[in-house]
Amino acid sequence: MKPDWDKLMTEFDGHKSTVIADVDCTAEGKPLCDKEGVKGFPTIKHGDVAALEDYKGGRDYDAMKKFAETLKPMCSPSNLDLCDDEQKKEIEVVNAFTDAELDAKIAEADAKAAAAEKTFETELQKLQDNYKQLQEDKETALAEVKASGVGMIRAVRATRTAGHSEL
Repeated sequence: MKPDWDKLMTEFDGHKSTVIADVDCTAEGKPLCDKEGVKGFPTIKHGDVAALEDYKGGRDYDAMKKFAETLKPMCSPSNLDLCDDEQKKEIEVVNAFTDAELDAKIAEADAKAAAAEKTFETELQKLQDNYKQLQEDKETALAEVKASGVGMIRAVRATRTAGHSEL
């Protein structure tokens, strides 16, 4: 994917409204990646820099280029002319909040997201532990079946079915 992404970055270099870029989440870009919730690599995000969304399309050059060509500026406080009346009203309401109120709402949303992530991680660990136990139980049961002599029983039964009644 990297060569296709690099080709796309070159093609869109200097574009008036679309920026194609990459961030090294293992180095100086780590704080940005942490802020944006990047968990795996590669992760592609798009949209307003203040509210990026996950890209869910194809990972080949043609799919990414087709998507990039559809990108355009979006409604936001810095692009009010692109907003419909409902969006403008929402921005007006939010814009009336004090900085402290905005910070509190952001902190509340971040806490809710962190709690959801923590619940997911906890429950996933329980599932993984349960899976491991089920796997061990299955292997123990299969070993017991094998040790029970069922192999010989099957061999005798197969011999009888083949028409060899005496051994």
